[in-house]
Amino acid sequence: MIDTEPLLATMLEGRRERRPLPPYAPMTNDAIQALLDGWFATHVPGARVGGIARLGGGASKEQFRFTVEGAGAPQHMVLRMDPLEGITETSRRREHELLRAVAGVVPVPDALYLDADASHFPQPAIIMALVPGTPKPSGVGLSVTGLGTVLGDPLRGLIRPQYLDLLARIHGFDWRSADLPSFGRPLDDAKQPTRWLIGFWKELLEQDVVAREPVIRLATQWLEASIPDCPDPVLVHGDFRTGNYLFDETSGQVTAVLDWEMAYIGDFHADLCWLLQPVFGTRIDGHFRVSDIFDGEADFLAAYEAASGNRVNASTLHYFRIFNNWKSYILVSVLGMRAARSRHNHQDVLLTFLAATGPMFVAELARLLAAPVVVEGAGA
Repeated sequence: MIDTEPLLATMLEGRRERRPLPPYAPMTNDAIQALLDGWFATHVPGARVGGIARLGGGASKEQFRFTVEGAGAPQHMVLRMDPLEGITETSRRREHELLRAVAGVVPVPDALYLDADASHFPQPAIIMALVPGTPKPSGVGLSVTGLGTVLGDPLRGLIRPQYLDLLARIHGFDWRSADLPSFGRPLDDAKQPTRWLIGFWKELLEQDVVAREPVIRLATQWLEASIPDCPDPVLVHGDFRTGNYLFDETSGQVTAVLDWEMAYIGDFHADLCWLLQPVFGTRIDGHFRVSDIFDGEADFLAAYEAASGNRVNASTLHYFRIFNNWKSYILVSVLGMRAARSRHNHQDVLLTFLAATGPMFVAELARLLAAPVVVEGAGA
């Protein structure tokens, strides 16, 4: 049995059964229209669905916006549906539970409907309210949202305090009292939260490995042998960075935190190291901005400590630097490449493009594993 959360272990076993399936055909607007017509005929009789349009972005889910007219004013909604395989393996049931649990704690889309077992849609799906806002300034142009996004001034200053407050609220969320039946509660020992995390990603690596990199194997062994204690697990968003929140471009007001699909209960240092990765920041004239908001790593870590009350442990931060480079490699060069090669995803061109970042993560892992020097203190 895979040493991870019970639901995730079941999902990992089930994904093996999808491997020999034929290529995935991206859904057409007409097909989505028919599916939504059938869904709302059952759940909201008399409702009329229209305005269907595919949403760009995302490397793991097919997403469509649409309107529903009937009782009252038109409602704008979003359908998120799994392909056969994606850049990660996640649960729509968990996403639905979590969106409902954190509503009112941080701004999130309303989770309206769930088809967790694909009883109606061809793949598991969730329907949410459409939230106004943008994930990047209109002047950015064509780019993969979140990769090197430049907010610029005055947006940096407007978003900074909100960003810190939102991350502190997420990590301070009382998950123990929340209705989250699909989430495992890793409380057997202080290493269980991260041991479960490593077990999940290691199984994904072993299922989908394309090329066996010696550094990746070394990193796997080091991560398993060096798990730090996590005596007080928190809600970890898993992908909290610029590009995964919406904001009003005029006021800078954050309107929603998105992409909760990789959330779990674990160590808050994982979220910190994820957004500290260079790929999610900007480097202009040699100056690195974390998520294009903070003036370098030390600025972000000190500001996070002040906002959250959590003390950053340099040794644990170093561990999750290694973990997040390992995880990133698995995402882009293992899961993404396997899905693209099997033609089990609607974004095979994007997945192949992202795989080009794989050597960067391998090189960083080699550096971190060769010189694991940790200096105590925030920003180390």
